[in-house]
Amino acid sequence: MGREVSVAIDPHVHSEGSYDGHEPVERLLERAVEVGLDGIVVTDHDTIEESLRAADLAADYGLVGIPGVEVSTAQGHLLAIGVEQRPPPGDPFDETVERVRELGGVAVVPHPFQRTRHGVGKRSVGDCDAVEVYNAWVFTGYRNRRARRFADANGYPGVAASDAHSAAYVGRAYTELLLDVDSLDDLTAERIVDELAAGSATIEGRRQPLWRSASHYASCTGRRARGVDPRRPSLRTLGAVAGGAVVGSVARAGVAQFRS
Repeated sequence: MGREVSVAIDPHVHSEGSYDGHEPVERLLERAVEVGLDGIVVTDHDTIEESLRAADLAADYGLVGIPGVEVSTAQGHLLAIGVEQRPPPGDPFDETVERVRELGGVAVVPHPFQRTRHGVGKRSVGDCDAVEVYNAWVFTGYRNRRARRFADANGYPGVAASDAHSAAYVGRAYTELLLDVDSLDDLTAERIVDELAAGSATIEGRRQPLWRSASHYASCTGRRARGVDPRRPSLRTLGAVAGGAVVGSVARAGVAQFRS
């Protein structure tokens, strides 16, 4: 007889593989364990190499490995969760959604309607598998409430994510799934991806501090202007544990029964 367990996933995290990311995937995985998550999806901008590496390493940390990428479509950003190949950037939104599905993943619209963050506009969302209704990287709660209302009104499943660009903010928001499993072997990336698309998730989280969001945007603007490559090794990992919320420990305890 199977058991129902809670699985906590942060499906939108950036590593140093992104132009605006700061941490190696090893540090992100460590942080996921520290805050009680069961897995993260590294979704770097238009590159999947670090995400594939994170998915391969996840089991060493006792986590579920789920690859993904944040794709720049012609209409805005799209999370491709559960794919092992990057869909080509620049294609129309609808075509990219179909490509994500062909690759065995789910297409999730992150930070919708936010033009400054390349969010997909309301008229362009069309068919997708889920909408990010809680993104921790926002200045106020208005944008999340707007995303949630849109998802509810149009029947889209909702997910929550930290959109972390440094390890300290991994798990600031997360998606919790209830799964009926017989053993830890049932907690696969494919199973979790299927559940995300099924719309059975619960969302949890809190927004980033206003000062942190502002400093991040200023930093990214400066990096772009100077042509700096942020993929070099970062010394900031040494102090990454200092901030961040401890969340998801209850959800992780449900899975821990198979690890004892």
